[in-house]
Amino acid sequence: MSIDSVIHQVNMHFGRIDILVNNAGLGDNHPAVHVTEEAWDNMMDVNLKGLFFCCQSAGKIMLAQGYGKIINMSSQASSVGIVDHAVYCASKGGVNQLTKVLALEWSAKGVNVNAVGPTFTYTPGNSERLDDPAYLKGVLARIPNRRLAEISDVAGTVIYLASPASDMVTGITLMVDGGWTVQ
Repeated sequence: MSIDSVIHQVNMHFGRIDILVNNAGLGDNHPAVHVTEEAWDNMMDVNLKGLFFCCQSAGKIMLAQGYGKIINMSSQASSVGIVDHAVYCASKGGVNQLTKVLALEWSAKGVNVNAVGPTFTYTPGNSERLDDPAYLKGVLARIPNRRLAEISDVAGTVIYLASPASDMVTGITLMVDGGWTVQ
């Protein structure tokens, strides 16, 4: 099923689309010299290409109705380099730039576009690395408040950006990183 057909079905079922949260993403860690073209393409397809076409499809509906909130999941890795994460950092940096451009194009027409940039959050997708005491120690040493993000930290930020409280916020990547990117 295509992105356009899913967005169309949601719009037909609910009669409108007010909020889109682009939360699909891949993460992979390899030294840059070992990244294959296939690995590059897979991550860019999910993290950037898929996100763009979801924005475009829902954005057409939101622009026609004169209202919408799009929240793209980025990462702190969009703003800082992380060893062995060249492709991930590049894809999330692209998310930030895309968020800015869409905000410039669509905000005057009632569609706010923002991104959320979480730090390491303990999830099944990264538990293997974070369960390694040495790796976790290295991560926590880079976070000034010395803790991982919790899912509720990220969810609360998404809820804020989806709410009327953020009506004057557009084109930003709101970091939820315990201060990692201010260093």
